[in-house]
Amino acid sequence: MILKIILFLLLNFAALGIGGRFTSKGVASNWYQNLNQAPWTPPGWVFGAAWTLIMICFAVYMAYLWGSGIDQKKLLYLFAIQWILNVAWNPIFFHYHAVLLGFITITLLTLLIAYFLFQFKNEVQIKSLLILPYFIWLIIATSLNGYILFFN
Repeated sequence: MILKIILFLLLNFAALGIGGRFTSKGVASNWYQNLNQAPWTPPGWVFGAAWTLIMICFAVYMAYLWGSGIDQKKLLYLFAIQWILNVAWNPIFFHYHAVLLGFITITLLTLLIAYFLFQFKNEVQIKSLLILPYFIWLIIATSLNGYILFFN
């Protein structure tokens, strides 16, 4: 179990690291600073703290899910899609300023995490709560992206 958790931690934090290369410069950019942002946009430090907690919880969740008897090929496929969507949003939004495509990407990611949450709850039972912070954060992040899309 520990090795699975470590593997998923490495994969999750690799995604955060890649995405962070685009986010750090993007948040400070004139483009982002001049956008009409949602009044509920949290301070910058909240994003780092939230994603750290989310990726730790998600790694533990995935380790339990991996050992639950679910088709591992399907699970790997779903995890890979999640990873790609998670990484892709940052350059789409912050580098290319493609707010609509970013909104579509983060909406797909939110739906995929909802699928994980509800589809596999019987297999991991109470451990499904480990993916809840990811799902809640994505709802918030989607609303922030949506606000920028509709009010700029």
